[in-house]
Amino acid sequence: MAGTPTPGTPRTLRAMNDRAALDLLIAHGPLTRTRLGELTGLSKPTASQLLARLETADLVRATGNVTGRPGPSAQLYEVNPGIAHVAALAVDPEGITAAVADITGRVVGRHRVEAPATAETVRTRTAELVAKAVDGALAGAGLDRAALHRTVIGTPGALDPRTGILRYAPHLPGWQSRTLRDDLADVLGTPVVVENDVNLAAVAEQHDGTAQDFDDFVLVWADEGVGAAIVLGGTLLRGATGGAGEIGYMPLPGAPLAYGGEDATAGPDGGGGFQMLVASPAVLALASAHGLEARTAPDALTLAAAVPGAGDDVLAELGRRLAVGLAAVVAVVDPELVVLSGAVCQAGGERLRAMVEAELTGLCLPRPLLRLSSVEGSPILTGALRVALAEARDSVFDTA
Repeated sequence: MAGTPTPGTPRTLRAMNDRAALDLLIAHGPLTRTRLGELTGLSKPTASQLLARLETADLVRATGNVTGRPGPSAQLYEVNPGIAHVAALAVDPEGITAAVADITGRVVGRHRVEAPATAETVRTRTAELVAKAVDGALAGAGLDRAALHRTVIGTPGALDPRTGILRYAPHLPGWQSRTLRDDLADVLGTPVVVENDVNLAAVAEQHDGTAQDFDDFVLVWADEGVGAAIVLGGTLLRGATGGAGEIGYMPLPGAPLAYGGEDATAGPDGGGGFQMLVASPAVLALASAHGLEARTAPDALTLAAAVPGAGDDVLAELGRRLAVGLAAVVAVVDPELVVLSGAVCQAGGERLRAMVEAELTGLCLPRPLLRLSSVEGSPILTGALRVALAEARDSVFDTA
């Protein structure tokens, strides 16, 4: 095909060197020509030619000099941060949060749109509300939509690869359209990826958190909803309908079964046994049954940690419930690591984690490591930014 570089040709080798250099500048920040040559294994003349080529393409720029050393100061180079921007969004039942980052990954704008998903005025305005969230984040950075190259949106549920319909998220009625992805791409003017929010949290954990050194792990998310992301051999397991990890529907002793399937009337979020035992509403009910009243699940767990007796009982029971659900997952997947994430697990902290670990030890033969998430801020937004940046860089950094 005309214009396609042939493997092994000078053009292809230059493109490979360009990409390696750009990735190093992203990973390390500003570098001198000499240091870049050392990291890439290129000679000084070749490194100089490479940087000149990337400067001409506006992909890198000079940014100051190395100081504090004897002899002439060396010029520093960095990736031009303004060559492309990406948008990441996290959708929840109450609204949409958007973040915009430059190609280096620096977040330059954020915006939140409050939009209760079940409100009649919201159901038919999905694309409009997404655009409003993105435009707010862009405005905070002094940018417009023309600056965007990729958009990644994290939502509960998952797009069925066969139909394009968002499944396992009946509490987001406005998001269940066959043309959802195309509608969003049209309004934003960029390619759009709609990804399961817990999968994105796992991407964040894999790159920036507790799971950085693990290829086989499960991230369990307990918040208003419950889900899991399963990573095997470094790759997310999605399933035939995109529903791998929808453990909120998993039937467990002590909880009613969700015969309604994806019907929004079949329990909270249409979930099943596990969700009804450990999601935020279940935590509030458990705390209330022990005389501890709170507004949110994290507040209830903070109160439980401070109240001997009743609080101890709340944490012990929640730990037991989590362990029962985890035992079923571990027995099937046998991961090396289980990461506890989401507002419920984070609020329970190390004390809850230790209780879950103690219970889990007697419930299943595999004994994975059990750790709390260490990703700061929103793991969903962090993961969405990771995916969006990877796709944007594959496009923008391709000099072939």
